[in-house]
Amino acid sequence: MYIPNFLSLMYSMIYYFLEVGQHFYWSISGFQVHGQVLMNSWIVIFLIVLLGVLTTRELKLIPENGQSFIEFVTEFVRDIAKAQIGEKEYLSWVPYLGTMFLFIFVSNWSGALVPWKIIELPNGELGAPTNDINTTAGLAILTSISYFYAGLSKKGLGYFAKYVQPIPFLLPINVLEDFTKPLSLSFRLFGNILADELVVAVLVSLVPLVVPIPLIFLGLFTSGIQALIFATLSGSYIGEALEGHH
Repeated sequence: MYIPNFLSLMYSMIYYFLEVGQHFYWSISGFQVHGQVLMNSWIVIFLIVLLGVLTTRELKLIPENGQSFIEFVTEFVRDIAKAQIGEKEYLSWVPYLGTMFLFIFVSNWSGALVPWKIIELPNGELGAPTNDINTTAGLAILTSISYFYAGLSKKGLGYFAKYVQPIPFLLPINVLEDFTKPLSLSFRLFGNILADELVVAVLVSLVPLVVPIPLIFLGLFTSGIQALIFATLSGSYIGEALEGHH
């Protein structure tokens, strides 16, 4: 009795993984880019810009509605930056951490709320930009560039002295640590978002009604947590670069 259901589940998972590996490519100036990821990324950027314009076009001393919401988000990001970077230098990094948090947050929620599958493409399918390893790797590399910039702008070439502290013998380990930071950031975000969409897609194909709804709400919660984790770790790495090796 349970064997057909189990086989159906396995088939759905295999089919979904095959779909994830397919991409709709565009050729731009001789480079091939993933068309669906690029489209969804620009949709997310458009939504964020639209939100910013609508909530800040008529600023008031006593905030109302949209202004209250965007001020809450700003204060939330400022608290993250202050906690991770420190009170002296956190303000200059609020725009970066805020951009990262909003882009990842909106991207994750778009994958959980928008029925992208109804839009057919020649290859692959639309989905959250963050369920593609290229997107999460790009975001992680930006964070790596940011904390190297933070360290070099404050300490100059003396920043690299951290690699031989507390003893020169630790040089390979300290260098390896900087390589593992972007890897952990990108794979953590990619794996969690992909797994969430995989579970929901499989359950929707097996039990279309009622059962997937709680998982969708759980996915919304975990999507927000993943955006928070990425922004917090990015701030932590930048703060570490500014303060020195721990």
